[in-house]
Amino acid sequence: MTGANALDAAPEWQPQPHERASMPGSPATPDHPAMRRLAYGLTSALVGLTGSLGNALVTVNLYNLQGSLGLYTYEIVWLPTAYVMTNVCINLLLIKFRQQFGLRLFTQIFLVGYVLATFAHLFVHSFASAIIVRAASGMTAAALSTLGLLYMIQAFPAKWRIKALVLAVAIPQLATPIARLFSSTLLEVDQWRTLYIFELGLGLLSLAAVRMLALPPSERSKAFEPLDFLTFALFAPGMALLCAVLGVGRYLWWTEAPWLGVALCLSFVLIPAALLVEHHRRNPLLNTRWLGSGDIVRFALVAILTRMVLSEQTYGSVGLLQVLGIGNDQMHTLYVIVLVAMIVGTVVSAFTIDPNFLGLQLLIALAIIAVGAWLDTYSTDLTRPQDIWLSQAMLAFAAALFIGPALVIGLTRAMAQGPGHFVSFSALFGITQNVGGLLGSAMLGTFQQIRERVHSQAIVQHLTMIDPLVAARIQSGGGAVGRVIGDPALRSAEGAVLLSQAATREANVLAYNDVFLLICVVAVLTFVWATTHVVRIRRATLRALRDA
Repeated sequence: MTGANALDAAPEWQPQPHERASMPGSPATPDHPAMRRLAYGLTSALVGLTGSLGNALVTVNLYNLQGSLGLYTYEIVWLPTAYVMTNVCINLLLIKFRQQFGLRLFTQIFLVGYVLATFAHLFVHSFASAIIVRAASGMTAAALSTLGLLYMIQAFPAKWRIKALVLAVAIPQLATPIARLFSSTLLEVDQWRTLYIFELGLGLLSLAAVRMLALPPSERSKAFEPLDFLTFALFAPGMALLCAVLGVGRYLWWTEAPWLGVALCLSFVLIPAALLVEHHRRNPLLNTRWLGSGDIVRFALVAILTRMVLSEQTYGSVGLLQVLGIGNDQMHTLYVIVLVAMIVGTVVSAFTIDPNFLGLQLLIALAIIAVGAWLDTYSTDLTRPQDIWLSQAMLAFAAALFIGPALVIGLTRAMAQGPGHFVSFSALFGITQNVGGLLGSAMLGTFQQIRERVHSQAIVQHLTMIDPLVAARIQSGGGAVGRVIGDPALRSAEGAVLLSQAATREANVLAYNDVFLLICVVAVLTFVWATTHVVRIRRATLRALRDA
């Protein structure tokens, strides 16, 4: 079954009943030799990281890229936002595309398109081309995450299929800590081109890998209906506008840019319009009745809230260290620990997952998040990366522990209702993870800015020249620049500036502590709320097993 032409030979090979895929568009699952299973596993890891590592490298180097591309802050944040805008809902069409046209064409179109867009950006280096590359990366990432999952399933026997799902969905999560390990000095070689050359190389490696080791053939069936495109034409722009508002809003500030309100209003019109179309269809792309059921709504809320509190690691801790003047190069040890903790969490999640009690790992993850965030509430302006090793390792472990069971819970419920619900679940899962992450960063960032102003005002109120400690601090600051500034008045002014900077830094630290406390409270409340429903479902499951 290896080789680039494996799919071409599909008509000559007929899978046995136990090897057939559960739905059209997915490959058969024959028995493979051990070395071929290993090759499938390694290919899964490669394509999974390719889909997410490029965006992670851009995200962790935003401020460096901002300088090299000559952009304002509100402009540079469009790069990761464009990635989410295309990634969040492309699965609506990708699944049916696979079902109707097969995996080979699906793979080639998106991987080749991604490689060509990245290559072209090396020569057409403009803000618009950078956004196009990130948008193409978002669509390709959705395709590659699916490919990574399908390849990982081939790497394990049927009895370990749930473990394969957990491992496959966790691999893209490793991208951010890996990206943090790349030294920012790499940008000095050829500025932003270094990142895109690396991203291009990953794309070419993935293209070569999936051509050399093709997936087993898949069954095809007519999947698309004309109304699918109407739904997508309404739903995709609506979600894109919502993501744009969440991604850029706190940088332009929510009430200062009129277009944010217009975009939000349009999204609140387009998304319900798409759902209304689907609600009255005989074969809906999005099954609104299933998505609106109590269990699925509760699952979505828990997934979104958990994703929001997990923003503590990508926004909170990193933001605090950056305020304190810590750069990426000084965080290497921290993110080695984060990466190891995430790998351990993935392995633990995969090999301890219980299909009859999937909610247990979600509850443990929420409890760990609450404790990790509470530990960070004691941060000061003397906090350094080594001071948050434990809390960040806990959060990384919890993130890996959460993502796999969340996928399996939703997937099992969707497949229990029939293969037609798979598209609905894919859209729901993508929204909870992508929009949940954006919403978390937006809300936490907004809360941090508001609290910083409150703390700054409280601190400044007590800074008066009649206070001898304040006068001494200003004099000390002026003395530090005495060798380069001879004018006493200028030295005093410089001392006041240094004191103001120290006050701002202290206000930011206090604001981040408030953010960590908020995350802890939300995690605890989500844990309590989720526990009631998990226990209820657990009792129902045990009762059903006893009756069987």
